[in-house]
Formats: sequence, structure tokens, C-alpha cells
Amino acid sequence: MNIYQGLGVRPIINAKGPATRLSGGTMSAEVTAAMAEAAQACVDIADLQGRASEIIAEITGAEAGYVTSGAAAGLLLGTAACVAGLDPGRMSRLPDTTGMKNEVVMVRSQRNFYDHAVRTAGVKIVEVGLPDRYAGAGVRDAENWEIADAINDRTAAVFYVADRQARPALRDVVQTAHAAGVPVLVDAAAQLPPTRNLRRFIEEGVDLVAFSGGKAIGGPQGSGILCGKRDLIMSAALQQLDLDIYWEQWQPPANLIDKARLKGVPQHGIGRPCKVGKETIAGLLTALQAFVAEGDATRHRRWLASAREIAEGLHGLNGVAVTLTGETGTDEVPQVVLTLNGAAGMTALDLVIRLQSGTPGIQADPTDTDRSIVAFNPMCLRAGEAAIVARAVKQLLQK
Repeated sequence: MNIYQGLGVRPIINAKGPATRLSGGTMSAEVTAAMAEAAQACVDIADLQGRASEIIAEITGAEAGYVTSGAAAGLLLGTAACVAGLDPGRMSRLPDTTGMKNEVVMVRSQRNFYDHAVRTAGVKIVEVGLPDRYAGAGVRDAENWEIADAINDRTAAVFYVADRQARPALRDVVQTAHAAGVPVLVDAAAQLPPTRNLRRFIEEGVDLVAFSGGKAIGGPQGSGILCGKRDLIMSAALQQLDLDIYWEQWQPPANLIDKARLKGVPQHGIGRPCKVGKETIAGLLTALQAFVAEGDATRHRRWLASAREIAEGLHGLNGVAVTLTGETGTDEVPQVVLTLNGAAGMTALDLVIRLQSGTPGIQADPTDTDRSIVAFNPMCLRAGEAAIVARAVKQLLQK
């Protein structure tokens, strides 16, 4: 009996991908061993984060880095850093931003549920651009002149959600923001693979970038990375760490926090609820190093083998077109895409619901069910599960 059965919770086969609502993916034995070992001793969390900063900086090319409790926590901490800087008084007043720079410029077509983390810091998001290309009204989206036009003396940052379809180009946005002395914060939560994206955003000049630790990296589900300019990472750390300590006693690692630049120990900051334990930090660092060492090609072959097994198991089904995407190249995750027609005997959403209600429960990707499409992502599949997925889908559709 495993832990979930002992708790009376039904395990699932995750063929959707590392979604938080499905508890992300699974971790390697190397990562879980690192977390178990870290749990057996105590350390000063600031010292551990200081070492994490060095490792993350080496891998990403950033000046500094920080382990967060997920990418969304990184967005909150990054925004708070852009607003408060290194002023302990401002840190203690957030989310009250009275008298501070409290606007964040964002392209309207990049708005999403996760920008709530940005707004949590007490800022107002100022939208720019009209996404005609998404509305079917034309080809245009936001342009750089609109970002420049929205920046004023209240602008704390420009927030950019990284995606292949994102407009304007990030390099142009950085140039526009920096010309006005405004930092750029990037949400790159799901921009791995490819591995080179760990360095790409810093190389393009962004000031802060947040990644998820529990997706492709394979770290703890409640982990993330924030990396970028040293002063901003210092501010983020000061607004997240437990700072219940006397000034005279406080000896933070100099590579993370320069105590000489502060007028006092800040109070617990707005990021204090985003606690990161020693086990999570150890697990994330182990996973990050393993992710880089494995490389895109090896990882892609591993995922592709599972995707092919599903696709081959569904070959020849009546009423279904089976497509395997992402076979060539290593920059994207291969997926099996099922397109259902009337002969399938059920809708795409029906298939998703029946799969998740079965034994075992199988979670597929329902994103495009309105277009009669069901997708299967191999990132979180364990040995033997691809065959189970193919068999369950085939049994449902043959009925």
C-alpha cells in the first residue's frame, strides 16, 4: 500500500503534463534522496539560499538567484522588489503602495490568471495594446510605442509573459523599458524546455525572470526560481525570509544580502507566507543540475518513446485521427493529439471525463475539447503508463 492509498486518496495517471492541480509530475530518486537527506539536519535558511543564489547564477547567467515556492511566488517577490527596492520602510508597508511607484505595464493579450500574483504586491496593472490577431479583427497586437507611452513616474516595472506568440519581441520591450529606467519582470514559468531558455531571458537583458521548479526541471512541485539583478534579488529575499532577529545578531550571507546597505532589519515582508523549506531548496538545486546535465536531446527521446507508444496503440481507431506532434527537434514536448469526429460516439470532453472517472483515473489535456481535440502529454508518465493510457482510450472509443 502506498502513501495515497493509506490516506484514502486515489492516485492518477497524469497524461496532461505537470499541472499544479494534478500535483505536478514525479521526482527522480536522486531528487527525493536529496530532500530526505536535507530533512535530517538544520541550517540557516539565508546561508542555504545564498549558496542557491550562486548555483542559480552560474546556470542562468544572472547576477543572483533565489529559490521560491513556485513561479507565482517569484512574480509576487519580483514585483515587491521592483516597488520597494532596498527600503525596509517601504517593504513593511506593502501592499499599501501610497507614495511609491505602483503601476506595472502589461500587454493586454498577455493578461492571465497568474498576474494576480503581481497585483498582490499592491500595484495596478496598466494594460496596453489591442490583440486584434486573437480577436480575428486584424493582425496587430501591442507595439513598443504603446509601452513607452504608458510608462510614467509611477511605473514600477514592465511585466512580460514569455511565449512564442508574445508581442512585441522581448528584446524591444527591454530596450524601451530600460530607456525609461524601468525594470522588466518576465514570467517564464513554462518556458522549459529548451535548456537554453534558462539563460536566454537574462541574455536579452531582463532584470528578473521566474521559472517553475516543478515542471520540466523535475523539482518539488512547490518550488520555483527567481533570478536576475543582484539588488532586486536581495530585495526579494529580504521580503521573504524570516527576519525575527536582532540587528547585532543578524549575519546574512554577503553574496545574497549586503547588510551594510540597510538602515535596519526589515520586518517580515509581503512574501513571508511564501516560505521555502530546506528540503525544497535542496530538491530544486539537485533537480536543476540534473536537468541541465541530462540535456534536451536525451530528455526528448525519453518523452517521445512514451508518446509513440500511445500513438501506436491508438492506430486504426474508427472516428479518430491520431497525430504525433513534436517528433523532430527538441525544443518542444512531443504530444499525442486525438481529433474526434461523429463516428467516435462521444465528444472530446466526454472522453476526458470518462478517462478521469475510470480505474485507474487518467488525466488528459482538455484545452482544445471545444475543437474536438484531446491531447496526451508524456512528461509525467511513469514506466508502463503509456500502454495503460492507450488501452483505456481504445476501450472507451471501441464501445
